[in-house]
Amino acid sequence: MVSVEEEFMVNKFLVSFAVIFLSVSLTHAAESSAKKKASSSAKPTTDTAKASAAPAPPKPFKDPVTGLEMVYVKGGCFQMGNVLGDGGSEEKPVHEVCVPDFYLGKFEVTQGQWKKNMGSNPSHNSKCGENCPVDNVSWSDAQDFISKLNGKSGGSKFRLPTEAEWEFAARSGGKSEQYSGGDVLADVAWSFIDFDGVENNRWGTKSVGTKRPNGLGIYDMTGNVWEWTNDWYGSDYYSSSPRNNPTGPVTGDRRVLRGGCWRNGAFDLRTTYRNFLMPGYRNDVIGFRLVRMM
Repeated sequence: MVSVEEEFMVNKFLVSFAVIFLSVSLTHAAESSAKKKASSSAKPTTDTAKASAAPAPPKPFKDPVTGLEMVYVKGGCFQMGNVLGDGGSEEKPVHEVCVPDFYLGKFEVTQGQWKKNMGSNPSHNSKCGENCPVDNVSWSDAQDFISKLNGKSGGSKFRLPTEAEWEFAARSGGKSEQYSGGDVLADVAWSFIDFDGVENNRWGTKSVGTKRPNGLGIYDMTGNVWEWTNDWYGSDYYSSSPRNNPTGPVTGDRRVLRGGCWRNGAFDLRTTYRNFLMPGYRNDVIGFRLVRMM
């Protein structure tokens, strides 16, 4: 027969064993949980990895036919029009506009690029050289250039920019910039203030890309030559413009030009200034740059 003392000792042993067993089990469970957490944090799930990897922006594009260099412009929304309050009524009202992604010419179309595509050079400023913007081209001439280039490129990728695309890009993605690239005209544009009439600083166009670019890496959107856009001009179009990707009035008799030229002073060179001419008009201060669609 087991004594009370022996029964007490057995029970004490069993309790001690149970405590030890429970302690070991809890320790093992804690270590397993810690290992799982460490493994989870070190190796994210496939879905998490995919979500955290942002897609790379498209690379700059260079046309193999002409050598046109195109800069990728990430689309977005901006306040289009006379945001600085120093323009005319045709620049108002300021209104929100959203444009999709597109490619835009890093430079104005040059005389050399025109010759490669068209076989001749119409420029009055031909002595400036092949790296100077082509000039003396009408809106209709630009359409001929585009049609021929698209034929060689195997598609309809190239066109003139809309007025909204042009302003969005000129203002470095819709920023409030007086001139394309900043508020100091001499830094970013060939304009009236650069010329003194001597041979080393003659009146006329200058080689593209010799002033400072804007925030998107695009050159000469202020000054050098006026740039045709695709839009018809409407003096009150801003009052009825759609928010998403506006393309100008359906009809008209004049096309919009932007950016100013080497003959102009500060007012006409502002990023929001709107010029307009008959589509058949050409002279020595008019050129263009192209959009390439995504």
